[in-house]
Amino acid sequence: MSTYETMPFHLETERLVLRPWAESDAADFCALLGERGKETPTVERIRTAIAQLLAATETTGIALLPIQRRDEGDFIGYCGLITGRSSLEEPEIAYELLRSAHGRGYATEAARAVLGAAAATGRERIWATVGAWNAPSLRVLDKLGFARDHVSTEDSGEVVWLTRSLP
Repeated sequence: MSTYETMPFHLETERLVLRPWAESDAADFCALLGERGKETPTVERIRTAIAQLLAATETTGIALLPIQRRDEGDFIGYCGLITGRSSLEEPEIAYELLRSAHGRGYATEAARAVLGAAAATGRERIWATVGAWNAPSLRVLDKLGFARDHVSTEDSGEVVWLTRSLP
């Protein structure tokens, strides 16, 4: 059993709301994944993935949360903590936004809220991994105080590993 507190699963910022997944998020999640330019999963497959995310949250006490704009109420992406390439003790921050939401500071705003939630669990450090080609994500992480740790090579190319101590 984890010695860490459970992450808050409802976060609010000036412009955003991050909250637990709902089955009704499936179509929006499909649209986001479809923007990657690869095969778009079916809504049914995404509903299964949402159920798996919720089950993992129950087990781990950390979460990947959908992001909605506060005033508009629309889904624009997700942000949260995952084990990903790291561990439950030092999880990884992950985020992805619809292209229509890029360039407005939403990723930085959501990730800043998630960093606060991570600190509230008692963790001391978190990781981020980003494709070396992804300059916008690297800029977000730089704004949030992440420092480069090392680079690895995967089938998809070079991956930059970054870390940040939590207050």
